[in-house]
Amino acid sequence: MNLQQRNNIHVQGDGKQTMIFAHGFGCDQNMWRFMAPRFADRFRVITLDLVGAGGSDLRAYDRSKYASLQGYADDLIEIACEYGIGPVQFVGHSVSAMIGMLADLKAPGTFASHMMIGPSPCYINEGDYVGGFTHEDIDSLLDTLESNYLGWASNMAPAIMGVPDRPELGAELTASFCRTDPEIAKQFAKVTFMSDNRKDLPDFRTPTLIIQSSDDLIAPMAVGDYMHRALPHSMLRVVTNIGHCPHLSAPSESSDAMDEFLDRLDRP
Repeated sequence: MNLQQRNNIHVQGDGKQTMIFAHGFGCDQNMWRFMAPRFADRFRVITLDLVGAGGSDLRAYDRSKYASLQGYADDLIEIACEYGIGPVQFVGHSVSAMIGMLADLKAPGTFASHMMIGPSPCYINEGDYVGGFTHEDIDSLLDTLESNYLGWASNMAPAIMGVPDRPELGAELTASFCRTDPEIAKQFAKVTFMSDNRKDLPDFRTPTLIIQSSDDLIAPMAVGDYMHRALPHSMLRVVTNIGHCPHLSAPSESSDAMDEFLDRLDRP
């Protein structure tokens, strides 16, 4: 099975540098439709579906491999090496931001920069760290997923998306959640919400942009601030947006932040 088939890879643009977009939990590459084309005149733009999501080949799903985020990170390294031309700029939403970081740490030099949209190194409050959820919250979430995944998706997707004045986006995310194989979604949810990558942040020295929504149920402002303090070479930009998906609900403001970041990288 080749990488294109495994991850449903699509390529647009023919720039001298490569930009790879990777989606978050419950989503697929269609979520980048407002942003990816904006960069196709300057970059070779790669969009993909994580194995188990969207149009990926479900035959490639291995519960052992994908029992940790490193399994997805290993896939990303393969894709960057196969499709990358020139420096690879990586754009990761939510959990894919951490997948990108893990890939970079394992294969230094593969990525020139990271643009993280709504990232979180740990979703659970611990001591002085505010991740947004208690252990009990996450246990309850995972229990609900296990007993009634479709019901959870229908209730949670609109809340995760936010922007109550645009209910069509909440409906789109609900549909995306519901298209995902429930057994795969349950495992990916556990891997995502139980992950803790805080210890990796100080060692991560690739230039990084953090795009933080001003009101985010999944990754609150405290998380963006924490990551900005912990990452040695980071830039934080807060976009005015309610919800966890500013690449859908505030694409222009998110793209502007990316342009500013990329311009800074190009300066001597």
